[in-house]
Amino acid sequence: MAGLSFQDVTHAYDGVEALRSFDLEVRDGEIVCLVGPSGCGKTTALRLAAGLEPLSHGNILVGGEHVSGGGRDWAPEERGVGLVFQDFALFPHMRVKDNIAFGLKGLDRATRQARVGELLEQVGLPGYGRKYPHMLSGGEQQRVALARALAPRPPVLLLDEPFSGLDVRLREEVRDLTLRILRDVGAAALVVTHDAEEAMYMGDRIAVMQEARLVQVGKPSEIYRNPASAFVAKFLGEVNWLHGIVTNGVVDSPIGRVDAGDIGEGEQVDVLVRPEGLKLCSEAHAVGRGAWVIANHPLGYVSLVTLRLDDGNELRARITGQDVPSPGQDVKIRFEPDAVFVFPCRADHERNQPLSG
Repeated sequence: MAGLSFQDVTHAYDGVEALRSFDLEVRDGEIVCLVGPSGCGKTTALRLAAGLEPLSHGNILVGGEHVSGGGRDWAPEERGVGLVFQDFALFPHMRVKDNIAFGLKGLDRATRQARVGELLEQVGLPGYGRKYPHMLSGGEQQRVALARALAPRPPVLLLDEPFSGLDVRLREEVRDLTLRILRDVGAAALVVTHDAEEAMYMGDRIAVMQEARLVQVGKPSEIYRNPASAFVAKFLGEVNWLHGIVTNGVVDSPIGRVDAGDIGEGEQVDVLVRPEGLKLCSEAHAVGRGAWVIANHPLGYVSLVTLRLDDGNELRARITGQDVPSPGQDVKIRFEPDAVFVFPCRADHERNQPLSG
């Protein structure tokens, strides 16, 4: 069953469209990560679901009930939705235990206290109930914000960039804890993030947005291996961006001949290659296009190698293991076909559009 459902949602601010024909379902027990560049409409979708914005067009359902649209506009506290804000939004004048208990209505004092104690244990903060938010680290504040959202046992959880304010080490720790808790509670969770790697790590499915529209929805592995556009391919991971022309169903690209699929004869195309899809060999008789190594950056077991092809194009290859060519060394390049994507050429904005935010 869909815990959260957007149906043909369109929304604008002062005539500027923020969402267009937005359709998305988040099933009970499922984590969906909503990703895209700044201004694409991610946070707008979250605010509409939470009831923080009046809906312009379409319907939003929580647990099968219309909460927005169709003549209804339920207040945020009536929707059964828990929201974790990017800045945590804890009440500074209230102790941790009171922040968590804020949404617990209609319960006697003993029941509220028991629920708060249970949540503090769940988020790894036993004994923190009497502290104030300013006494906590960023990671601890995030855990309290999550506990407050979970307190009324909502069927839907909305998380808006919940880890963006934390440093890298702490972000990984708190993210893993949050992921475990979301799995345990079994709510439908919609997580907004600009971090594609984080989305692939957390999400059962990923919904990619571009310019107020959903452009692809699917499992992380499906989208990574079969992106619907050059934009999606670039958003979900680094790519080498090359060009070519379709001739007899193939593209004679700088890295070799690539299948053009159903793209028409004579069309100009973009050829995108993931760095891990490039394989290098230093043997003179090896099959592949010639190149030479400009730089080699070891990153532990993986090395990032910058190459220059004979035609002047530069590529980056991600090589595992210890046998990595040195700068100045001549190599031959071959590629893994499932790491190469061919799309009709689009305007340069797809190539140059910033992907953060």
